[in-house]
Amino acid sequence: MMQIEIKPIAQSRINEVDFDHLVFGRSFADHMLVADYADGAWQKVSIQPYGPLSYQPAMMSLHYGQAIFEGMKAYRSKQDDILVFRPEENFKRFNKSALRMCMPEVPEEIFLGGLRQLLQMDKAWVPAKEGCSLYIRPFMFSTDEYVGVSPSNTYKFIIFLCPVGSYYAKPLRVRVETEYIRAAKGGVGFSKNAGNYGGSLYPTQEANKAGYDQIIWTDAATHQYVEEAGTMNLMFVVNGALVTAPTGDTILDGVTRKSVLQIAKDWGMKVEERPLSVKELVEGIQSGAVTEAFGAGTAAVIAPIQVIAFEGIDYELPARNESDFSSKVFHEINHIRLGEVADTRQWIWKV
Repeated sequence: MMQIEIKPIAQSRINEVDFDHLVFGRSFADHMLVADYADGAWQKVSIQPYGPLSYQPAMMSLHYGQAIFEGMKAYRSKQDDILVFRPEENFKRFNKSALRMCMPEVPEEIFLGGLRQLLQMDKAWVPAKEGCSLYIRPFMFSTDEYVGVSPSNTYKFIIFLCPVGSYYAKPLRVRVETEYIRAAKGGVGFSKNAGNYGGSLYPTQEANKAGYDQIIWTDAATHQYVEEAGTMNLMFVVNGALVTAPTGDTILDGVTRKSVLQIAKDWGMKVEERPLSVKELVEGIQSGAVTEAFGAGTAAVIAPIQVIAFEGIDYELPARNESDFSSKVFHEINHIRLGEVADTRQWIWKV
């Protein structure tokens, strides 16, 4: 078992946070887990007060983008237990991203073992209010301090914690993107690396200016097939079947996506992991074949889509109601992550 040095904060900052008005990603818990990679091994693993880091301007991650991250959430149950939803899946995906970005894998005892200790120290930061949770952000970046296009020899791995409220408060208006791309075959679209998100900012900003909350990414080669919705996997109910793009080089293998698909199958719903063309989508909305569209991701969990715009025309989906699949699967995941139903799939990790 790797030893983790504990450096507790002198005075908690928890009383400085308004837990009734949480803004996503703006408040940070007292401590963070920090580990360094050097000389071919992970070392100097500690839990210390959350605070600034100091580096030279030549640090390689600032120039060449060797940076990856994950996102997951911890919840407080009515029994006051601290529960985490499927962290093993995030651990596996993190190391998949690391390999693609030529970075060292993080051992389970640091990622999951360190996370458990960190959550035990900062469990008071897990909100009890309905709709709120503790967002968990593990990330790693290169730390060699010279300018040269090559893999770094040193890295830093950190986990910090954010008490958060809801990510999206209302159904989304989205626009199909047919000029810019998120990812291409052979690229890094399946990994959670910083560059994927940096490249998405400009087209998303342009969509926001036009009155849309997010964009639907289409395939890089033809712009004919839908892929993801902003930072979320994209799902549709088409003629009663749940349809989503298959994972691959350009699609993130989302933990929420995986969970929704499994629940749908368990409920006896037809599931189709296949390419869906923009043409089929638009015609399906017009004919009534497409009855639901929603994003699935850790931050938003389930984000219903009300309007899909394509070539200057807004196509409106039926108003959301509690009998919709997206509503029912949201409540099911919510009950599971809060420990309100039996964890028959072993998805919950109790701290």
